Amino acid sequence: MTRKSLIISPELCIGCRGCQTACKGWNQLPATKTVNKGTAENPPDLTPNLYNKIRYVEIPSASNPVRWLFVSQRCMHCDDAGCMKICPAPGALFKTKEGAVAFNKDKCIGCKLCVSGCPFNIPRYDEKDKISKCHLCSDRIAEGLAPACAKTCPTGAIAYGDRDTMIGKAQSAGYQKLYGEADLGGLGILYAFKDAPRVYGMDEHPAIPEAVVFWHKTLKPLAYWGLGGAVAVSLLHYIAFGSKKDEEEVKKDE
Repeated sequence: MTRKSLIISPELCIGCRGCQTACKGWNQLPATKTVNKGTAENPPDLTPNLYNKIRYVEIPSASNPVRWLFVSQRCMHCDDAGCMKICPAPGALFKTKEGAVAFNKDKCIGCKLCVSGCPFNIPRYDEKDKISKCHLCSDRIAEGLAPACAKTCPTGAIAYGDRDTMIGKAQSAGYQKLYGEADLGGLGILYAFKDAPRVYGMDEHPAIPEAVVFWHKTLKPLAYWGLGGAVAVSLLHYIAFGSKKDEEEVKKDE
């Protein structure tokens, strides 16, 4: 299966937040009560019931009083995913054949280690301490449908398709380098930026925290070896000595 991706073009986004509404509708996510803090950006941050949020970036402009940039904030679906590296619960986080990093709440143990493993500060936890985030509409794309956000975007600011094909089209349109094209093994969410990533509030060089790398490469294998060693010793002891019974229990059996 060819890896799928989204390409997001902030300059094409009009800030209508139709993608937020479509995401909530498809995933049956309830509304969250918020308070007006003097900005049209709402809610102020991702929540367990908001997988995709439009961040309003206001910057000075020479030709206009202000320049607005609308940037979609969501799970980036990294190929080399820090959340998956550090998650100790098998199956709680998994990658689909289309490349989406999805989750299984039933297998999540609520440890929140994925939060520390994500360089984009994405995972959130619901009232039951279960992970919640964008899963790239894994149930839709598995059936050949576009994610709800891309389907509803009225300006084409969110485009969906085969990753390599999308990159080729973006390059043909003049974008020589897409944000996320090579970072962390290649992101599933790519951005067509006209300015430096920092202008859009994005890290220039996203990276998995060193502590997570150390856990994945050193501590995790040692933990498996330790568990395997304990099982092996127990098995050898059983083979050598058999099941041990107290003398009184043996007499009773006789």
